[in-house]
Amino acid sequence: MTWVLANLGLIWARTLDHVVLSLPPIVICFVIAVPLGWFARRYRVSRGIILTGAGLLYAVPSLPLIFVLPAVIGTSLLSPVNVIIALTLYGIALMVRVVTDGLDSVDADVRQSASAMGYSTWSRFWQVELPLSGPVLLAGMRVVAVSTVSLVTVGAVIGVQSLGSLFTDGFQRGIQAEIVAGLVATVALALVFDGALVLAGRLLMPWTRRVAPPKPSVPLEVSAA
Repeated sequence: MTWVLANLGLIWARTLDHVVLSLPPIVICFVIAVPLGWFARRYRVSRGIILTGAGLLYAVPSLPLIFVLPAVIGTSLLSPVNVIIALTLYGIALMVRVVTDGLDSVDADVRQSASAMGYSTWSRFWQVELPLSGPVLLAGMRVVAVSTVSLVTVGAVIGVQSLGSLFTDGFQRGIQAEIVAGLVATVALALVFDGALVLAGRLLMPWTRRVAPPKPSVPLEVSAA
């Protein structure tokens, strides 16, 4: 506890570093996964290729991927860009299947009704299919957010500053309080991201809010004549 109180500034700085590394992959993976998932659902021939490729990509261990990326994209080994790109790829691998399943969950009759009302393919997607699949996409994004916050810590192994740096430094110096502080801060940050997504979902998708059923009326007793 003494170490934590004496190093609140360090913990806060590493938390900000962690946020900077976590946000871009979460946003970028959603932007890329939505059209990929739509393409996989619309064109059945490509569905197996895209989903299988996404599954194989997610099976690649994170640390080797971060080590390989500098040779592929020409960045330095210590560049935070490597971590951001790696986590974006993992996010895409998760979200592509979620987007596909979410779009599949939209009832076929709803699509036909929208087409009958004059919606084009794109307008039907943006105004009908995407909103109705929103709850599924939100659930997937919550998983992506939590896993991304967790995986950012791996970058500390190669020297990229984040809350994971508290793990590595704590192990090297034998400071248990530093390790625990990094663990607690990482979990807390994941909960903050998850809560922010839940709140955003309630604001952007008000139609998903549950409406309390009306209370049954109590029948009045009728006295016998």
